Amino acid sequence: MRRSVLLVEDDARVRRVLRLALEDEGFEVTEAATGEQGLESCHGSGPDIVLLDLMLPDRDGFAVCRELRRTSSVPVIMVTARTDSHDVVGGLEAGADDYVTKPLVAKELTARIRALLRRVEPAMDRSPRRVDFGDLSIGLDDGVVLLGGEVVPLTRTEFRLLVELAVADGQICSRERLLDRVWGYGYFGDSRLVDVHVRRLRTKVERDPATPRHVVTVRGLGYRLTA
Repeated sequence: MRRSVLLVEDDARVRRVLRLALEDEGFEVTEAATGEQGLESCHGSGPDIVLLDLMLPDRDGFAVCRELRRTSSVPVIMVTARTDSHDVVGGLEAGADDYVTKPLVAKELTARIRALLRRVEPAMDRSPRRVDFGDLSIGLDDGVVLLGGEVVPLTRTEFRLLVELAVADGQICSRERLLDRVWGYGYFGDSRLVDVHVRRLRTKVERDPATPRHVVTVRGLGYRLTA
């Protein structure tokens, strides 16, 4: 079955080039020229993944992503013309799962899309059904996470990150390991992806994100999950 991509980009020439490249790779592409059109298309057609440009005529990609995250966990790749930390971190903190920079290289873009789609598939059969870390309970098969018995809404990327920390059974997970296991690639990786997603995860699974009890930083080494 062909996977669907929602392409939110105001430049018609860029949309045309990307559409041809993605269709050539076997994807079904829906286009949107504004953030509002993108939100309407996403809620209507339910794409498998969203490719979201940062600079749009009606509202920026940050605002669109934040609005989308209120109702959907669809994977989002943010597209930015700049690589400075403000744009990259801002996009990730708004809820994007990954980012790419312009000018886009078709083969790299499709590799990122396929890697993201692979890692949001259902949890692997080898995983136990549920693991508990104190008041944090993680359903590795059904994707349900509970904190003190209350359901915690996570994006697919946040859930996969939590799962990788959980199955490590208290061992330290380096940023490189998490990039490889959660994002599915090493060469294209950026450690900012891990750090920003850890911060986002803590706001949801910690009683006090400023003093984390479960997702703990091990200085110079990485992260681990504790009870």
